[in-house]
Amino acid sequence: MISPYDKPEYYDIAFIFVNAKQQVDNFEKIIKKFSKRKVKRFLDIACGPSLQLREIAKRGYEAIGLDLNFRMLGYLKKKAKEEGVKIETIRADLTNFRLKKKADFAFIMMGSLDVQSNEEFLSHLDSVAKSLNKGGLYFIQNHGINSKSGKQSWTREKGGIKVKTTFEWIYKNPITQMGTEILTHEVNDYGKEMKFVHKRDLKFIYPQEFKTLVKLNGKFEFLGWWKGNCNIWHLDKPLEKAKKFSDNMVLLRKK
Repeated sequence: MISPYDKPEYYDIAFIFVNAKQQVDNFEKIIKKFSKRKVKRFLDIACGPSLQLREIAKRGYEAIGLDLNFRMLGYLKKKAKEEGVKIETIRADLTNFRLKKKADFAFIMMGSLDVQSNEEFLSHLDSVAKSLNKGGLYFIQNHGINSKSGKQSWTREKGGIKVKTTFEWIYKNPITQMGTEILTHEVNDYGKEMKFVHKRDLKFIYPQEFKTLVKLNGKFEFLGWWKGNCNIWHLDKPLEKAKKFSDNMVLLRKK
């Protein structure tokens, strides 16, 4: 079956609720508070259609999108051209990449930091470190915290195209910490109905394990873990004190 990631035009509609302007406003606040360098160049890891990079480029920053899916990158280039902005794209795996010109701020959104082992996570941190300037920030949105199985669905519509998204997480093995993630798009495109499914096995990294792996990697400072939602992150609400923490943000800084 065709993956939702191979249909970026529908994927873009599914996540139309993302408020890129508000998110980038928050990036700039975070940079002002935590960055040890002037930020000119942004890197979006596992970027997809990246509404964020499109907004970042409109504000005059350099923008780089990294993704393994060439269809997503092609769609991002197309949208950037339509919107009159310049975005550099790189096709690479998030566990093994290096930029020719380093960025000052890297980010990964919507729980997209997906790995199958601690070794892959450490390799990912190495890749980000090699691609960030000293003192630059790495923002991670919605790292998985809840190890229970669950499912959520929502529907969005644009220009006569309706996309119902279902995201399911099946937690399988507490010893190996593995689970299965299933993303489904049910599309009605002017009466033509289609279904796209993506299924993959991933490793759950517990919060204290995450911090230990960051320390083991040795290339980043762990600045904190805060509560947030899709578009707003609350630097006055550390996750350690939160009652609900499925939505969160993590911030690292390159040593």
